[in-house]
Amino acid sequence: MSPVWRITREEWRWLQRDRVAVLGLALLLLLTAVAIVHAAEQRDALTAERARRQSQVDHAFENAPDRHPHRMVHYGHFVFRPLNPLAAFDPGVDAQTGHTLFLEGHRQNSANFSEMRQSSLLLRFGQPTPAFVLQVLAPLLLVFAGHATLAREREAGTLRQLLAQGVRPHQIVAGKLLALGGLAAMALLPALLALGWMAAATPAPAVLVATLATGYALWLALWVLATVCVSAWLRQARSALVALLAVWAVGVVLLPRLAAELATAQLPLPTRMETDIAIARELAALGDSHNADDPYFAAFRARLLAQHGVARVQDLPQNYKGLVAMEGERLTSELFVRHADAGFALQQAQLDHVDRLAPLSPVLALRRLSMAAAGTDLAAYRSFLEQGERHRYALVQSLNRLQAEKLTLAGDRSSRDNRIGAEHWHDLAVFHFTPAPPAQALRAATPAATVLLLWLAGLGAVLAWATRRIGRVAA
Repeated sequence: MSPVWRITREEWRWLQRDRVAVLGLALLLLLTAVAIVHAAEQRDALTAERARRQSQVDHAFENAPDRHPHRMVHYGHFVFRPLNPLAAFDPGVDAQTGHTLFLEGHRQNSANFSEMRQSSLLLRFGQPTPAFVLQVLAPLLLVFAGHATLAREREAGTLRQLLAQGVRPHQIVAGKLLALGGLAAMALLPALLALGWMAAATPAPAVLVATLATGYALWLALWVLATVCVSAWLRQARSALVALLAVWAVGVVLLPRLAAELATAQLPLPTRMETDIAIARELAALGDSHNADDPYFAAFRARLLAQHGVARVQDLPQNYKGLVAMEGERLTSELFVRHADAGFALQQAQLDHVDRLAPLSPVLALRRLSMAAAGTDLAAYRSFLEQGERHRYALVQSLNRLQAEKLTLAGDRSSRDNRIGAEHWHDLAVFHFTPAPPAQALRAATPAATVLLLWLAGLGAVLAWATRRIGRVAA
């Protein structure tokens, strides 16, 4: 048996006798299993609930009675954000963002009813998901189990004996890495099984499942290297434990929260009230479609009359009020989209600011990779809002077109003849959400994966340096 495997076997025997390692692994596996079951059940329940609610509101819209099309514009409609199949593994920003969007004319509403606002404050400290367990708790297991791998040998004098017997320093370090890597693999195994089940039981793309698995494998490998490196560098196991706990507290807990606070402070988002005021001012400057003397719509009326060669709006081939409604909706929708794009650009700038701190805290890179692969990042939320807005615009303009084509101007002004049949509402409200292609998620995850790989390379170089000095320190 080679010295590397002999050292690995002995290290495993020591870990089996270590109550902290055994109990820690058992608790982590139990917590991961509970998190997987809880997250899967919650996702299935939410998916079924949203599908049921969507069916109800679709049925209510399609079965509305005969009425004026513009009343249907203000009656509005609801769409519910479908959950990504991998959201059970990493919910990402889903807890902070809303999932219900009310569609109506002349307004672009934001999504409401986020889980964060409807849950207790405990939700702010992290949900019991597989991603949370692996990101925050699994490194602690590796720290407590592996901080003494080399420092213990040095304190007991066995490191000098191994070197005297002809065992090379790199063989000692390789054996310790394999032993601790095996523990990391056991900690990762339930999550890998859960991802495999999600890939088989849901339409989750296999490439994104593999990306998640690879990202978390890199994350735990990083902590294996860091733990052995610190243990090789410091003389006492106690000092190694304190140093590793400090690294975990700063890198995993403190820096991510501090990075978010710094980004918010340097690039603050406008409040909802400020945005509404700005939009109201620009809407007033655009023109009032309900005011016959408004300059913009007076010019619009003149263009329509000249285009059709008539002198009165009553002589137009379509209902003038419906045409005005369509033009007004076009103007306001362009304004809404412009403000929404500006808001998302500012949020993206905040994320870019946080990403620049990823070299200081690789957990930031891991979270970006994990949310991108799971389809629960800001880009996925933005895609839902943008598709919802396009659906809202198409729905409202379809109703406005019905007003223009199915009602005459005289009939529109009559309280008896200003209704059309309910069959016109059918198939207008059905919303089909299209998730982003896997290639887009991979592009978003690539920079984060690069950061993790660079961290691994850097730690590998530091460990190689520490390995070369093991013999001199032991002597």
